[in-house]
Amino acid sequence: MVEIEIDGRKVQCQEGSMVMHAAEQSGTYIPHFCYHKKLSIAANCRMCLVDIEKAPKPMPACATPVTQGMIVRTKSDKAIKAQKSVMEFLLINHPLDCPICDQGGECQLQDLAVGYGGSGSRYAEEKRVVFPKDVGPLISMEEMSRCIQCTRCVRFGQEIAGVMELGMAHRGEHSEIMTFVGQSIDSELSGNMIDICPVGALTSKPFRYSARTWELSRRKSVSPHDSTGANLIVQVKNGQVLRVVPLENDAVNECWIADRDRFSYEALNSEQRLTKPMIKQGGQWREVDWTTALEYVANGLKGVKTEHGAAAIGALGSEHQTTEELYLLAQLLRGLGSDNIDTRLRHSDFAAGQGVRWLGLPVSELSTLDRALVVGSFLRKDHPLFATRLRHAAKRGAQISAIGGAQDDWLMPLAQRITVAPSAWVQALADVAVAVAEQTGAAAPAQGNATESAQAIAASLLSGQSKAILLGNAAAQHPQASSLQALAQWLAEQTGARFGFLGESANTVGAQIVGAQPQQGGLNAGQMLNGSALKALVLMGVEPELDAANPSAALAAAQAAEMVVVMSSFRSDAAAEYADVMLPISPFTETAGSFINAEGLVQSFHGVVKPLGDTRPGWKVLRVLGTMLGVDDFAFETVEEVRARALGDVSALPARLNNQTTAVVQASAATGGLERLADVPIYSTDALVRRSPALQATADAAAPVASLPSALWAELGLSEGAQVKVSQDAGSVVLPAVLDASLPANVVRVPTGHPATAALGAAFGAIRVDKA
Repeated sequence: MVEIEIDGRKVQCQEGSMVMHAAEQSGTYIPHFCYHKKLSIAANCRMCLVDIEKAPKPMPACATPVTQGMIVRTKSDKAIKAQKSVMEFLLINHPLDCPICDQGGECQLQDLAVGYGGSGSRYAEEKRVVFPKDVGPLISMEEMSRCIQCTRCVRFGQEIAGVMELGMAHRGEHSEIMTFVGQSIDSELSGNMIDICPVGALTSKPFRYSARTWELSRRKSVSPHDSTGANLIVQVKNGQVLRVVPLENDAVNECWIADRDRFSYEALNSEQRLTKPMIKQGGQWREVDWTTALEYVANGLKGVKTEHGAAAIGALGSEHQTTEELYLLAQLLRGLGSDNIDTRLRHSDFAAGQGVRWLGLPVSELSTLDRALVVGSFLRKDHPLFATRLRHAAKRGAQISAIGGAQDDWLMPLAQRITVAPSAWVQALADVAVAVAEQTGAAAPAQGNATESAQAIAASLLSGQSKAILLGNAAAQHPQASSLQALAQWLAEQTGARFGFLGESANTVGAQIVGAQPQQGGLNAGQMLNGSALKALVLMGVEPELDAANPSAALAAAQAAEMVVVMSSFRSDAAAEYADVMLPISPFTETAGSFINAEGLVQSFHGVVKPLGDTRPGWKVLRVLGTMLGVDDFAFETVEEVRARALGDVSALPARLNNQTTAVVQASAATGGLERLADVPIYSTDALVRRSPALQATADAAAPVASLPSALWAELGLSEGAQVKVSQDAGSVVLPAVLDASLPANVVRVPTGHPATAALGAAFGAIRVDKA
């Protein structure tokens, strides 16, 4: 540690840190623009000049290392004069458009100009003009004349998002920030550039000119999308959500959020919102009051129970619903005498684990790993914020290895990568286990060959201190998920690593904790949606034609049921066909509740706006329905009472998180034909992102294509722009074909979760491809 003096106060700080860090530590504010605590130091705005004793001139606090006994003055005449001179230079070319600037009220330049700016400018020449650029549907670069070249956006792209999409071109006063010729900004984290821009040069396209910042009220919330559980500040005006920005929480999302967390709010105000209960009569939909709708549902469920027995009733909940809603849905079904409740719609293997499957370590520790093996994950698109943490670890020298079915660019150096067909993932992991067994002398849990890649991954896992084996969404949804889990468990024991699941949705852990899955031998999601012939089906936040492992079978199951109750915030054409009653329930911004993220952290939130129209919070609808059906112990007054009942003693929850399995490893026999690899596109994961116009206009939301390996491409004699007919079971679709030379020879990659591919079958099933 080094001791220095700042403005007469002694401060102890780490050797090698900068004066700015020491000032932050002591609570002394030094004005700055280009410095950001999460980014590298650029020292190009010079606003943080301070007076250091014995230095010949003022020095930038962000780039001056501390030395023992250093004396720093941040408020001396010399420092203030230097800072005022820098401010004068910064304002020379700045357009005087504060009254109409979207950043007004949140602008660092505006704030600091009050203290350090002059009352007039000595500069009489023409100001420079920077022409606007179109970089996509999320970020507006209309006002680049405001840019002060702090390069925060450039550094964010390089260091946090992992891809340099913006850069500085030209020199001197002609310098400007731009994309590479004519390209758009396509990173899944791009919206953070808007937050860190200290002036109004980068603004939010969907929010632009919607409101002034001081008109917005700010309310805390939690993201309902992926398993990170990112903390949000939702900004509201006149009862409408107009903007979402990150709430800093270093243990969860640091100060970043993914673009789907930021822009999915547009769906809340969309025309597709369901705002009144509706009943189908004689094939026609008509709006009714809540009493009529709930009596219709209660009588329908009672009728099915009387005629066919309770086992003919099933419920499917979305893991994007709150913990309280999923708890009440499960209790409602069990109160009726049925155990047919599940949330694992995309799964193919339902072998019961011993405990609640979770990440296996705190989210923040992903940044500090030395070694990691990620199995079956489209990491960047599945978990954008986990990817940034692993990228940070890789920059520190961590060895990240991957086993999967495609070679997506994770924007980080990978030590090893094994790319094989999904049916060979178990064998690939078994090969790593054999290589580890050779090193440790233990008995391998399965037969395999210690290939060169397997040996390299084994050597990586056997070295280093902090290690993790992480199973991604595709591994959890794999037909042999339990074998992958058993192998990961064995490898973790042998190498001293921790292992766990990255987690598919905001409440994947919560759904398990509250028992929203069969507990006493009821039907699982796979059985309910694949020909179990249920007579009544309750769908909460679920769109089976887009959310299931086998969308065509799921749609058929919904259409075959005598009674389908849809509880959703949105209308859809598909639901209008198979549903008998639609109940409008509140999205996360209009209800109170909690989500439990991948590490098992319970995060509760309140509604930030009033429910739209006749919409009601899902937990209230279920509570009333439970009372009407005579379910015992359903008289909850508040959401806190439901949470207390659902979770019990929250401090005891960590003891229930347990990835242990007793499953036996079973290697699969190769089918010999073509296999489908189905990723869920990042903006097709849930009802909110599917209905956000800005997100649906991005490159990541482009219409699906069939990616074919080189051998199949040549065999079909395809050329660029060709189309292919993709068939599975009885369904087929025609898609544009794209050559992906990195795919294994027998793998065809066709996304799921999209209307264009909803006619196809299982996500990991056999597939046929013909030239269209």
